[in-house]
This record gives sequence, structure tokens and C-alpha cells, in this order.
Amino acid sequence: MGSLSPWHLLLVLLVVVVVFGSKRLPDTARSLGKSMRILKSETQAMKAENQANQNTANANTTEQPAPKTIQAAPGEVTDSRPVQEPKGTSQS
Repeated sequence: MGSLSPWHLLLVLLVVVVVFGSKRLPDTARSLGKSMRILKSETQAMKAENQANQNTANANTTEQPAPKTIQAAPGEVTDSRPVQEPKGTSQS
């Protein structure tokens, strides 16, 4: 009672042909295939973008930027010295 027999599948195929018409079925199948390809490529692009964002976030949290230095002007007595930047003002 719960299984599909070949007659059930044939009946479903016949209903699809009657509803869509035999001339529109190839176009409908083609457009469905294109839609599936577009969906697949967009999904892969979103996954790649998410992976790239996670990689950059992990790289930013593990690496400490090198301290910036100011080069001494000619004739100045002191050599280059480190510059302390404010902590909350990162520009990205």
C-alpha cells in the first residue's frame, strides 16, 4: 500500500504532460536546469566568501601588527622611536 509501483509513476508522468503540454516540457526542464546551476554556483560563492571572511578574521586575531616608527629628521639628535596608536581606532 505504501510503495510506488510503476503504474503510479506512469500516472504522474501522464499528469505532468497533460498539465504542461508536450511542447513546453523541454523548455521547462531546461529552465529548471539553469535555475539549479545558478543556485549551485551562488551557494558555492557564498561558501567561499564565508570561508575567506573566517580566514581573515582568524588571521587578524592571531597576528599582532608591527609597531610603527617615526624616522628621525636629518639633524635630529634622537633616532627613530616607536609610535603608540590608540587602541579603538582601527581603519579597515
